Formats: sequence, C-alpha cells, structure tokens
Amino acid sequence: MTALSHAGRRRRGLGGTLAFHTILTVVCLLWISPIAFVVLLSLRTFDDIALNGLGAFPTSFTFAAFPEAFRSGGVGRGLWNSLIVTFFVVTLTLALASMAAFALSRYRIPFRRTILMLMLAGNLLPPQILLIPVARIAQGMGIYDTLTAVIVVQIGFGLGFYTFVLYGFMRGLPKEVFEAALLDRCGPVQTYWRIVLPLCRPSLAALAALATTWVFNDLLWALTTLQSEAKFPITAALLNLQGAYASSWNLLAAASLMAAVPPALVFFAFQKQFVSGLLVGANK
Repeated sequence: MTALSHAGRRRRGLGGTLAFHTILTVVCLLWISPIAFVVLLSLRTFDDIALNGLGAFPTSFTFAAFPEAFRSGGVGRGLWNSLIVTFFVVTLTLALASMAAFALSRYRIPFRRTILMLMLAGNLLPPQILLIPVARIAQGMGIYDTLTAVIVVQIGFGLGFYTFVLYGFMRGLPKEVFEAALLDRCGPVQTYWRIVLPLCRPSLAALAALATTWVFNDLLWALTTLQSEAKFPITAALLNLQGAYASSWNLLAAASLMAAVPPALVFFAFQKQFVSGLLVGANK
C-alpha cells in the first residue's frame, strides 16, 4: 500500500508539473507571438504586404526597412531626442529622490509623513486633467516646445514616487551602520555618498530600469509640451510613419523594433540588480 501510495503521488506530481509547464509554454507563445509578428513584418517589402496582406506568410525577406526607417520620418532624430531626455530625467530624478528620501528617513523633519503623502498623491491624479495646466505652465516659464520642458515635467511627476520607494528602503537600513558612521565622524554628505548610496544600489538599479522604460516610451507629455517635429522623441516620431490612407507597415515595424532596443539594453544591463531590488523589497 505504501509503495502504491508513493507511486500515485509521484504520478500526480508529474501530471501537475506537466500541466504547469504546458500552461507556461502556451502563455510564453502568446506573449512572444506579437513580437515575432512585428519582426517578420519588418523583414518584408512594402509590395509583399500590399499584395498579400499583413497576415499572409512572408514571401520576401530584406533588412532594407531598417536604414530607410532610420532616415525617414525623423526616427533617427527621435531616437537621439529620447536618449537625451531619458538620460537627464533618470539621472536627475534618482539623484533628487535619493537625497530627499535620505533626509526624510534619517532626520526628524516636521510633517515628514504629510510631505511623503503629498508627494505620492501627485502621482494619483489622472494625467489627462493636467495636460492644459502643464502646457500653460511651460509657456509661462518660456520653455514650451523645448526638450527642457519634457525633462522638467517628467522629473516633477516621477520625483514623488521614487522618493516614496527609496524612503521605504532607507528606513529599513540597519541603525548600526549610521552609528558606526557617527563614530567615524562622517557628516551627512559623507554618510549619504559613502554608505547610503552603495547600500541602495539594488533599489536604484530597479528604479533606473523602470524609469528608463517609462520615460523612453512616453508619448503624452511629449505631445503636450512639444510642437516642432524636429524635437519629437521616438514615440511621437513613429506617428509620422503612419499615413492617413496608406502606411508603410514594414517601416513602422522596423522603427518600432529600433525604439524598443534602448530600454531592453538598459533592462538587461541592470537585470541582476533589478531582481535583487525586487527581492529586497519583498523581504522588507
């Protein structure tokens, strides 16, 4: 009986494992299928798509759409603009958020919980109701239709969330570390730079990966604060490749793949730190 019960449990375990892997395989195929469709679409010619349709099996394979998409529609210029905006937004936002979180977590600032709640509440407002006020403020500041406007808006809307996340992480750092810093006569700046920032590297890397994805793929604030096509980021430049009556779907697919490369590279570069940051946050 014991052997039979063990064999039955083993069969049920194998059946559960097989079902689990089958479901995961189906989910992975469903997730990969749109990406594979876009890749195949970018390798087809316009004549092939126009003659056989988007869903037909490809009859042509060429990489000509990638250099053509890079030159036309401002895609190359849009990629450069997106890289500039993303670099300054991510760097400045995380620097300011880490300083604010350090001050709020280590010092008894009056109404610090209220400050945190107000900073977090700004991210709960629907962005649609803020489009006109943001555009008016940018015009009043004299930065409308500049990349500076996009950078300032992105920093303003991301600072509260990143500060809230880093505040929770810094509050969990051991007190003994800061007591040792006091014994070594480390001031606030030295403590922040030499102790807090190295310990917060996983959380900063996780936020950097998320911020890069959010900022690089943003379209709403770019259309709100920009007017000249020469200053559009890649997301807005992709709109220029879509015609009113006919679209070069192979060029649009190639440009979309090129736009997806920078965030993917950042994520893979910080993948280990990103996972570590998530695990640390879960353990806290």
